[in-house]
Amino acid sequence: MMGRKFFFCERGAAAAEMALITPLALLLFFSAVETGHYFFSQQQLVKAVRDGARYGARQSFDNVNCRNGAGTVTQTVQDEIRAIALTGALAGANETRSGWDASEVSFAVTVTCPIGSTVHTGNSKIETSGIYTSDEPAPVINVAATIGYNSLFNGLGIISDSFNLNATQQASVMGI
Repeated sequence: MMGRKFFFCERGAAAAEMALITPLALLLFFSAVETGHYFFSQQQLVKAVRDGARYGARQSFDNVNCRNGAGTVTQTVQDEIRAIALTGALAGANETRSGWDASEVSFAVTVTCPIGSTVHTGNSKIETSGIYTSDEPAPVINVAATIGYNSLFNGLGIISDSFNLNATQQASVMGI
């Protein structure tokens, strides 16, 4: 008789169900928060790179150019692009975006020269394309950045410490 009562007793059923569901509910909650943080961090990096490329695109053709067939960008402009991307300001800002450590972010600033139809000027050939009809083709500035992802909950055992966020952006230099 006692065994039969045991199988039909419903006392404590809610507590047992709660004990089974709680770990799964917590995993889903922390996974959702971690996913949100990942996308926020990625968006911050994309915004930083976009700001840097936009700043580089507004440089003079003396600072960013495709003369002699090779794309060049001055070191000063590269440093300014890095400052804009890291802090959002050219000078005076001490705080970085999202608490980044400046030594953890790697930036690459390069210039791509468009290749199109060949125009002969004197003894040299210059490649031009698109809407730019001058003898010097308009360069395209490329800004790329990589930073290690700092997980909120140590990745819940899924994301390792070697996980990186990457972003790239291009912009045509306007020569302002």
